[in-house]
Amino acid sequence: MNKLFLALSLLLMAFGSSKLVKTKINKEITVSLPEELKPMTNEDIAQRYPSVRAPLGAFTNADRLVDFSVNISATQWPDTNADMAKKFFKAGITNLYDRVEFIDEGSRETNKKKFVYFEFVSRVNGNKRQVGEQQSIQRYTFIQYLVEPKRTLVFTFACPKEMKDDWQKVAKEVMKSVSVK
Repeated sequence: MNKLFLALSLLLMAFGSSKLVKTKINKEITVSLPEELKPMTNEDIAQRYPSVRAPLGAFTNADRLVDFSVNISATQWPDTNADMAKKFFKAGITNLYDRVEFIDEGSRETNKKKFVYFEFVSRVNGNKRQVGEQQSIQRYTFIQYLVEPKRTLVFTFACPKEMKDDWQKVAKEVMKSVSVK
């Protein structure tokens, strides 16, 4: 009986925690990511980030359900007024989705930099008339912004809402590990 309990405990610990590995995004940005997240292929990036500006880094798991990305926002701020930027970013988030339930939001200092962050569950309604697009899409997202003169860095961790309980703690650890020189 004790051997069975020990085996089950080890199995649960293996699935319940994700080892974080320090990952270099570029010469000035590092972050600790779950070891199961691997760089996205160029095809994945083109499909998921249809923009002229490719992300600085984009990672996903083997099932392509859990993602982490780093982008430079097109929005530039003349100064580093994080409080004003926070209001702007929140309005932008609420306009992107049909429904947003904020779990947490605020600003904090991480590795001597001030970040604005939002943690939320979003919903995009399905199209009842379009075959294959009838279901709504619900996602858990932890996003944080670093507002600097002439650039804003955007760090995003996202997964399906159903996986939130498995990844929420990891997402917070990832975001706390972000280091920008």
